[in-house]
Amino acid sequence: MSRILVVDDEIGIRELLSEILADEGHSVQLAENAARARAARAAERPDLVLLDIWMPDTDGITLLKEWAANGQLTMPVVMMSGHGTIETAVEATRIGAIDFLEKPIALQKLLATVKRALRNGGSQPQVGLTLLSLGRSAVLSDLRKRLAQIATLSMPVLLRGEPGVMPELYARYLHQPNTPWVVAGAALADAPQDLLAQAASGLLFVEELAALSRAQQRNLAYVLGRQEKARARVVSFTSEEPARLTAELGFDPVLLARLSELSLLLPSLREHAEDIPDIASILLAQLVEARNCPPRHFSTAALNTLRQFPWPRNLQDLQAAVKNLALTALEEEISVADVERVSAQFHAVAETQVALPLDLPLREAREAFERAYFEQLLAREAGSIARVAEKSGLERTHLYRKLKALGIALGRKEE
Repeated sequence: MSRILVVDDEIGIRELLSEILADEGHSVQLAENAARARAARAAERPDLVLLDIWMPDTDGITLLKEWAANGQLTMPVVMMSGHGTIETAVEATRIGAIDFLEKPIALQKLLATVKRALRNGGSQPQVGLTLLSLGRSAVLSDLRKRLAQIATLSMPVLLRGEPGVMPELYARYLHQPNTPWVVAGAALADAPQDLLAQAASGLLFVEELAALSRAQQRNLAYVLGRQEKARARVVSFTSEEPARLTAELGFDPVLLARLSELSLLLPSLREHAEDIPDIASILLAQLVEARNCPPRHFSTAALNTLRQFPWPRNLQDLQAAVKNLALTALEEEISVADVERVSAQFHAVAETQVALPLDLPLREAREAFERAYFEQLLAREAGSIARVAEKSGLERTHLYRKLKALGIALGRKEE
């Protein structure tokens, strides 16, 4: 027996679906709006949700996005609508819905869809972070729009950014629903024909160009030359500057030019630091939801401390820190002291990553050094402006101006 949650604002449809599904041996719970659906999902952990799109308080697409962003899309969801369009169905499946039912719903269609959803999606994995859950800042909103704009194109895309920005989240935003998703990885060392066949009509993601050997580069060039015929889109990432990638690391410049027909720069976590409290809360909620840790929540001050830390390896470091906090905090509420204890381990990482930018013009090199200098000071002093001003020998007003000019996001922690 499966637990099924039916969410629809029409009482007649709720009762009809409940009767049909109960006759099939399922336990059925009903909700007439999004608010009741949230409560039912939290209390009952259903095995399947049948979710209406048009509801009076919050529409079904918005609720689906909310569950996906908060790591709560751990059950299959089938959308329902009497006014559905192809675009709506595509958007729903992109967000995470497993299927779409058009009203009026035929009995056999309903039963077949429910059976298939429970069989194929009954053990939905913990979804982790998605691009939708990374925050609401302007920089991410603009980037999501750009990605959506090019999502249906077939040309290769090169994503660039700092280490630890989790490029797969952005690449997945370009992935079309119900098509192959293939991570190139070690498979690039094998027969490229097989890799191309796996990725046909889907997306092939190359995690880091700088890690590819000469042989892997040749195989990637083979795939790239035939990707249009196979309708396989290639999306790649590098954390290296293109000039260094070709001149110092030996990457084929012709191949790089072909991979970067479209190129997008991914933001560092510092560039949308205002999203850190939301991201950290979502990561923690996902761990609690998956029962990987006891119930936990952050204090407001702890979230502010997380926001002020520079996170040298971006989302990768933040995710590791949240998991550490979830497992090692002694109280249900994670405090500032907990955050400072765990974030201290990332200070050394930040320091080992600083290299003298000798290949830049003097002005750019000086700015790069100053940015690294102040980020390390802020990390070491847990974001305290007073202590950073004292250590750097700058008056506070001058320090604020300097940090703003360097583009360093900051929460004003005075002491």
